[in-house]
Amino acid sequence: MAEVLDAEAVRTELAGLDGWAGDPAGIGRTVELLTFRDAIGVVDRVAVVAEELDHHPDIDIRWRTVVFRCATHSVGGVTRRDVELAKRIDEIVRGAA
Repeated sequence: MAEVLDAEAVRTELAGLDGWAGDPAGIGRTVELLTFRDAIGVVDRVAVVAEELDHHPDIDIRWRTVVFRCATHSVGGVTRRDVELAKRIDEIVRGAA
């Protein structure tokens, strides 16, 4: 079973991510895209990656703004799987810019 990262490990991982913040309970990032369609496109691409990884973020879409939140609910916090998913989300967002 995956282990929850401690506060120091989460801080270290967040330093290598674009715009993410959080703590051992969960990490999140807010992204603003140019259009609603762009926002939906990013979410669609994240959905494909989430299915590939069998690990799914919480997603909130508000017009052009998308909020991603990652935590491994089965263990109650952030694991390496969440960090990997965050990195993949960053790649998708960079590709949409």
